[in-house]
Amino acid sequence: MQPVGVIENSKATKNPLKELLSYGQSMWLDYIRRDLFTSGKLKQLINEDGLRGMTSNPAIFEKAIADSSLYDDMLKSLASRNDLDATGRFEQIAIRDIQDAADALRGVYEESNFRDGYVSLEVSPYLALKTEETIDEARRLWKAVQRENVMIKVPGTTEGVPAFQKLIGEGININVTLLFAQEVYEKVAQAYIAGLETLAAHGGNLKKMASVASFFISRIDTLIDSQLNDKIKATTDANQQALYKNLLGKVAIANGKLTYQSYERIFSGPRWQALAAKGAQTQRVLWASTSTKNPNYRDVIYVEELIGKDTVNTMPPATIDAFRDHGKLRNSLTEDVAGAAKVMQDLERAGISMKEVTDKLTQDGVKLFAEAFDKLLAAVQKNTQSKG
Repeated sequence: MQPVGVIENSKATKNPLKELLSYGQSMWLDYIRRDLFTSGKLKQLINEDGLRGMTSNPAIFEKAIADSSLYDDMLKSLASRNDLDATGRFEQIAIRDIQDAADALRGVYEESNFRDGYVSLEVSPYLALKTEETIDEARRLWKAVQRENVMIKVPGTTEGVPAFQKLIGEGININVTLLFAQEVYEKVAQAYIAGLETLAAHGGNLKKMASVASFFISRIDTLIDSQLNDKIKATTDANQQALYKNLLGKVAIANGKLTYQSYERIFSGPRWQALAAKGAQTQRVLWASTSTKNPNYRDVIYVEELIGKDTVNTMPPATIDAFRDHGKLRNSLTEDVAGAAKVMQDLERAGISMKEVTDKLTQDGVKLFAEAFDKLLAAVQKNTQSKG
């Protein structure tokens, strides 16, 4: 099965994917599979659509390995490796893909002065609640991949944030993932600054350091819309129903806009300027989970409504295809910030706790990635045995 969107030709007219860069936003691909490299599709995405980076996660690798024959050669060669367990065999496969992706994006990395051109590889989801083990695994993966333009993905859990800060202080590029709450994002941004200060104190090269904060979008609307719909059904009060209905599909974008306000505030002022003077670049907010889950919403809503400078949007293939076809561009991220704040106030009036929502989504995200990793390792184990 071919990924939707990555093999179609760009239109002769201006390509809205490419035009995102003129608004200060980089488009990354939330997908990885072997045939992206072997068929030339990745180069096409870079050249024709302005692709600037890539992200991966256990669920993406699981689908790639379980649903295709693209890895048969590698699986066969690993069948006799008795020194490797399923995790070790998976890493051999993943590292090859990550290295090839990084090599394909090397030109973007250099042309952008180390701002873009990255591909992300995630630490084991089993370590999401273990600080020291996350640090050790991130160091090991960074060393194994041996590419400057790689980011190791670390979850933005209570245990993951100090691991992230330590790794930045050691000069390892990090993508902090599974962020849902503004308050957690702010802790991550402050940890990045503290990590850079440590790196600078040890004579590290700040110019080549890069990080993104992966802030999840559509999952927020999916959960909150479900709660709102339950409330709509449970009341006959017209005013209450109007309040609930008016919030449908609005909270995720409002949350993103207010988080970006935090970004602008944190990456200004004397503390940040001292690092910027040494060549440091900001930790950009990366909008993740930007496919539209609700068929009643525009299929590019989570791209169109979050366009702004110094941001990244990592899109799955279908969203790339849709935005190329009918995406509309405007500086939406800083529009009506007061309206975004009112959405969050109205959510509180509606009796929904944003903290409870984001805590649940973080816990669920850790669990979902661990379950995907279980399936991934089972697929590797099964396919390795069958190829042996």
